[in-house]
Formats: sequence, C-alpha cells, structure tokens
Amino acid sequence: MNMRPPALDLPIMFVEAGIAAGGVAILERITLALTAGAPTLLIGPNGAGKTTLLRAAMGLIPLTSGFVTWGGREASAPKQRAIVFQRPVMLRRSTAGNVRYALAAAGVPRAARAARTDRLLQEVGLAGLAQRPARRLSGGEQQRLALARALARDPAVLFLDEPTASLDPAATKAIEDIVRGVSARGVKVVMSTHDLGQARRLAGEIVLLHRGRLIEHTPAHEFFAQPRSDEAKKFIAGELLV
Repeated sequence: MNMRPPALDLPIMFVEAGIAAGGVAILERITLALTAGAPTLLIGPNGAGKTTLLRAAMGLIPLTSGFVTWGGREASAPKQRAIVFQRPVMLRRSTAGNVRYALAAAGVPRAARAARTDRLLQEVGLAGLAQRPARRLSGGEQQRLALARALARDPAVLFLDEPTASLDPAATKAIEDIVRGVSARGVKVVMSTHDLGQARRLAGEIVLLHRGRLIEHTPAHEFFAQPRSDEAKKFIAGELLV
C-alpha cells in the first residue's frame, strides 16, 4: 500500500472562525485544528453547523470573522482537497465517463486516464458498472462514484458530508470500507454523520457541534467513554439537543 507524503495543506486551523447570515450565527468562534491521522468525525444535530464547517474548510464559504490557515498559510487554493456532498450530481454520461471527466478536470494527461479510471472504479467497487449510465446507478453506487471522482484529484484531505445518509446497511458498509482504505493510505478524512454507530466505527477523533459552537473535540474513545459536556452526554444517550 502506497502511503501519501505529508499533506502540505495540514494542519487546517480554524481560529475564532465565524459565519453569519441574516444576523444569525451559523458558526460561532470556532477554534479547531484538523491534523493528519485517523478520520475526524463531525457529529451533532441538524443545524449544528457540520456542513458549513466542511464547506468553510474546503474554501467554498468565506468566513465573516476569524480566519482559517492550511499548512500555516492563510491564502491557499484547495489543490490537495476534495469534497463529496450528501447528494452528489451525476453527469449525464457513463460511470467511467464521470471518472474520466474528473481526471481531465484534475489535469491528468489523456494517456493516463484509462488506466486511472480502471483503478479508481476498482477501488470503489464499480468496475463491473463502468459503462452503465451514472444516473441509472443506485443511491449507494452513485455515492461510491462520487468518491471515485473526488479521489481522481489525488487529494491529501477528503471532506465527506454525510455520505451514507439514507443508504441501507450494505451500501453504508461499502462506503465505510472505502473510507477505511483511503484513510489507511494516508489521506486525511473529515466526515460528518448523524450516525453514532458510524462515528464509533470510523472515528479517530470526534468533533461535536451544537448551534454553530464547538462543544467537544477529543479522541473518539475518550468521547464515548467519558464525555465531558452535558450536550455530549445527552447526544450519546440519544436525547434531543435543542
């Protein structure tokens, strides 16, 4: 297994980072370091700010206060980063054609695209569906194709926004297996989820958000064994955070 060299974009540092819209704070004074290593799982109820944090880390949403640095640099194009959204859009072409398009967009030479496409589809378990129209794939298959397109960028940091939402257990397991494989070769995965079971299975560390605030950031085993905050205790117990 080839391990990636250390990512130039890491650590990603949020310093007093805030995002507001219409006078409402979506993220409020977040100070957080995302470092190399096992996956970071963002958890919290709907509206906690998980998706906004991922988009801000990717550079897709500007902050209204504070700042973010990538590898110690405040101004940085997201060259080593990729993101998969909860409901990815499939291009009107074949499964393989979607991956070839992503490789072209990433600047991969034309002569190398066929072999890279084959490898990526093999990695996400879609080699047998290469010629199927992407829009005819199942929800789980489309999400795996979205992962292949993101991996076409050869990212050092991969952001995933609830990639298994609404998927059945078999499709969820397939996504989780891909996440483990990607992480094992040195790609930093930062992933949001509502599923505490998934967080237990995948996380090296947990970030709990609530109402745009950072509640806890701790190793996963500590979070589940000895939650520090009342919000964490309630969330783990299945109680509603309001």
